[in-house]
Amino acid sequence: MSAPVQNQAAGVSPARPIHPGVRIGHVHLKVADIDRSLGFYCGVLGFELQQMYGNQAAFISAGGYHHHIGLNTWESQGGSPPPPGTTGLYHLAILYPTRAELADALVRVTQAGIPLQGASDHGVSEALYLSDPDGNGVELYWDRPEDQWPRTPEGGIQMVTRRLDLQNLLDSREA
Repeated sequence: MSAPVQNQAAGVSPARPIHPGVRIGHVHLKVADIDRSLGFYCGVLGFELQQMYGNQAAFISAGGYHHHIGLNTWESQGGSPPPPGTTGLYHLAILYPTRAELADALVRVTQAGIPLQGASDHGVSEALYLSDPDGNGVELYWDRPEDQWPRTPEGGIQMVTRRLDLQNLLDSREA
């Protein structure tokens, strides 16, 4: 494992690193229309509805977890995405366990007529970029095994952004 990167931000003191077992548990999104969002996240991507909270919130997951994504209209029913130049969510990233599963996600998205906004090979991962019906950025990706990550001569991670060969990705479904 490489040495931790020192925080170089002005006025920020280095802190004790967070425990390496900490994970992002879920993301909760404000959406304009629950049914439309469920159509995307469950109908296209294949997440499973775990619970509705009235008609204003839904909790969805992969594999029966209580929820990976929460969707709600508590403050956003019928709303529009925030305009460019404002702060907020850049994208949520959904991690697939294998390259073949990411290829399956590409097929689902393509069959649903959802355009990709990008497709990149980052060295450590391969990623597809798109938007959900509310304009929230969504990254679908898989991580290469850590022993395949590109490294600097000092051993640090050296991420890159290259064009992802989508046909090669699709071909991995057959491998």
